[in-house]
Amino acid sequence: ANSPRPEEKTLDEMHGMVGCSEWTGVPLSVLLDEVGVKDGAGWVLSEGAEATKLGASMPLGKAMDDVLVAYGQNGEPIRPHQGFPLRLVVPGFQGKYHVKWLQRIKLVDRPYITYWEKHSYTKRQGSRRTGPNRMSNSHVAGAGAYFMEQGPKSVITFPSGEQRLPGRGYYTLTGLAWSGSGTVRRVEVSTDGGRTWTDAKLQEPLQRIALTRFTLPWTWNGEEALLMSRCTDDQDQVQPTADEFPDFWGTSGAPHGNQIQPWRVASDGTDHNAV
Repeated sequence: ANSPRPEEKTLDEMHGMVGCSEWTGVPLSVLLDEVGVKDGAGWVLSEGAEATKLGASMPLGKAMDDVLVAYGQNGEPIRPHQGFPLRLVVPGFQGKYHVKWLQRIKLVDRPYITYWEKHSYTKRQGSRRTGPNRMSNSHVAGAGAYFMEQGPKSVITFPSGEQRLPGRGYYTLTGLAWSGSGTVRRVEVSTDGGRTWTDAKLQEPLQRIALTRFTLPWTWNGEEALLMSRCTDDQDQVQPTADEFPDFWGTSGAPHGNQIQPWRVASDGTDHNAV
């Protein structure tokens, strides 16, 4: 999802573009092995059948790893709005790589810079940092980096924006954490705006590139509180603060907004977005 904005109020508005499903399909690597990969191929271009023909350029290494050409979701055929009859599932990568209504796959020697990649998912050259979260692209002038892998992210789901605590007393803070790089190893929670942190309990099993629920008991004294959560994955990547976000991605305009989300609990128990 994009970076949260101050005018957004609820959890769904700010962080609702995420899901976790059980997928059934054929590894893309099996299909590519069947047709044969020619020397010089380094990228895979996929295209959807919708009117806009959403396309995405993916490194061949990723395509040969864990990408799935899926026809089933949660034990039933993929529903039309989820990409029936076929779609790509690209674990850990941004949503636009999960091309729905898949109609074409092409092996190419360079990224194609499709319309949406050019306008929404790349940054111009001159970015400060190249790391595991994006891949440098020197093939096309003006497009400096592809944003691919999702960084570690967590968000408190209760209490969150527009919810209300009925009164002082005992509560269980709960939320979700995930990472496109691997497995969530740790989630810390702060109730004082980041001055102190406490390890939350992670619900098992801890699965790779999947949502992980966390909980922390908390006694609210009726005073204003600033709630935050911070995720660390098994690659030792730590979810950044808003100030750290540009250095994490090398730019302030990354399409995956994984900076720490603060919720402000007022003295009357109402909860508000504190971005």
